[in-house]
Amino acid sequence: MALTNSGRISKRVQELEESQTLAMSARVKEMKRQGIDVIDLTVGEPDFITPENIRNSTKKAIDSGFTKYTETSGIPELKKAICEKFKNENNLEYSPNQVIVSCGAKHSLYLAFQAILNLGDEVIIPVPYWVSYSEQVKLAGGIPVFAKSKPLEFEVTAKSIEEKITPKTKVIFLNSPSNPTGTVIKREEIEKIAKLAVEKNILVISDEIYEHLVYNNDKSKTPISIASFGDQIKNITVIVNGVSKSYAMTGWRIGYTAGPEEIIKAMSKLQSQMTSNPSSISQMAALEALSGNQNSVEKMRKEFEKRRDYLISRLKKIKGIKCAVPDGAFYAFPDISQIEKNSKLFSDKLFEKAHVAVVQGSAFGAEGFVRMSYATSMENLKEAMNRLEKFILDYKYIKHNR
Repeated sequence: MALTNSGRISKRVQELEESQTLAMSARVKEMKRQGIDVIDLTVGEPDFITPENIRNSTKKAIDSGFTKYTETSGIPELKKAICEKFKNENNLEYSPNQVIVSCGAKHSLYLAFQAILNLGDEVIIPVPYWVSYSEQVKLAGGIPVFAKSKPLEFEVTAKSIEEKITPKTKVIFLNSPSNPTGTVIKREEIEKIAKLAVEKNILVISDEIYEHLVYNNDKSKTPISIASFGDQIKNITVIVNGVSKSYAMTGWRIGYTAGPEEIIKAMSKLQSQMTSNPSSISQMAALEALSGNQNSVEKMRKEFEKRRDYLISRLKKIKGIKCAVPDGAFYAFPDISQIEKNSKLFSDKLFEKAHVAVVQGSAFGAEGFVRMSYATSMENLKEAMNRLEKFILDYKYIKHNR
């Protein structure tokens, strides 16, 4: 029997949601190719160039011929540096056989879900959530279960997670600082979640990619890895991190995972059949990033903080918009529901009429909000806010004539 066009594509891919962040980014690139001045506040990508010491070490690696296949789970030098990073920064002891290097933190997460989940296993994900979390869970045969967080500030609580636990719960998922809100989970709540996971014997996957990008002085909101609350929680926690955000290395595609040896081994087996290994020269770049001079990280963090403060100050002056001050990452997540409840409609019209690109909150499980990245220049932020203010003043007319 001949296949129809739709029959050629697997059901799991047909049911997969496209990444709205990347879809909007593609629209931006297309409009720019047409010569239209678009301000892009969609992509979570630092606008800084990769630091010089990292670039130089990579050039040396290329010139020395370090361009061949490497060990599947990463070169020993890099895995050792990752272990040192966890020891020095997170007070966590890992051995190299508890670490795997992959092609970006997104790939690390995919491998973790594939290695852990069976058909029908439930994963509790706090809302709002990054667009890929739920889709990757579904690709692995799991079921995403969404736990509500406190309105506007979007703080995750152990209570909201506990309410979602069922006999099918396999994983509690955490992301702090958060994409898309920038929220840092309070230390006391992290500890409560750790106790809950140990008590119920539920695995934890903790995405800590933004740990170096934190801006407040509230000690209760200093990022802390959930695995650091003792051996019991460490033994059931998988930590995902990478070099993309802190070191402006998004295109290098290096992420890493630390966790129980059996899970890391399973991830490595899967990776051996997918990518063979991460890029050799990118691994050398990551080695320098983690073990070399760290001044660039703080320099970028301070600049992001200035941009955050500016963006929030402008948003708070706009009638009809409410926005919590993000603790970390480089996103603002304003509530635009008093202006327009349909966040996709708002985002599309803002893009078409004002040429400012943001991502609709519905993509993150939070209708009535939009995500704005301030990982762009201050000049772009100023112009974006000028355009946004004018757009909102005209919105009743725009909406009436849509």
